Amino acid sequence: MTASDPHRLRPDHLPTPFTAEEIRVGCQPGRMVRSLVVQAGEDPVVHVTRFVSADAVGAEQESWEETPDGARLSEPERRQSTWLGFQEHASFPAATTEVAGEEIEIPAGRFACLRYTNRDGERLRTFWFASSVPGMPLRFEERVNGAIVFSSTAIENIPGAETP
Repeated sequence: MTASDPHRLRPDHLPTPFTAEEIRVGCQPGRMVRSLVVQAGEDPVVHVTRFVSADAVGAEQESWEETPDGARLSEPERRQSTWLGFQEHASFPAATTEVAGEEIEIPAGRFACLRYTNRDGERLRTFWFASSVPGMPLRFEERVNGAIVFSSTAIENIPGAETP
C-alpha cells in the first residue's frame, strides 16, 4: 500500500475498488454469496462462499458447490484469508487494465460498479465490483480470443452480521 493512498498497493498498479478495512467491514460472519458459474464444456454450477468467522486480520470462509436447483455437489471446504490478501486479488497492473463505472443488473440485484478489464495477450478478464458491496466481484467474465470461457454471476448476496 502506498503511503498516500490505501487503495493503491503498488505504484505500477491501479487503485483497488476497496481497502482491506472496507472489505473487513463488508465481509462479516454470516455473509454469503451464491454465484452461478458457467465454464466452457461443463455443466453450470452454483458456487457458495460463506464467511464463518472474522477478526482484525482476516476471515475464515467456507465454500461449496451446488446444482442450479440447490442440490449439494461438494462438502464445505474452509480456508483462512487476510483482508489485505483479499484486497491484493483486486490489484491490477495499470499498463494492462482499464477501469470504468458501469451499472449492472444481475440476479442478486442492480448495482453501481467499478468494472476492471485486464488484458493478457488473447485473454481478457473483466471484474465488476459493486460499490455498495465491498469484497469479491459480483460478476466476473474471462474471454479467450473473444469467446467466453468462464463466467461467475452473483445470484444472491446475503449480508453478514453488523460490525461491532
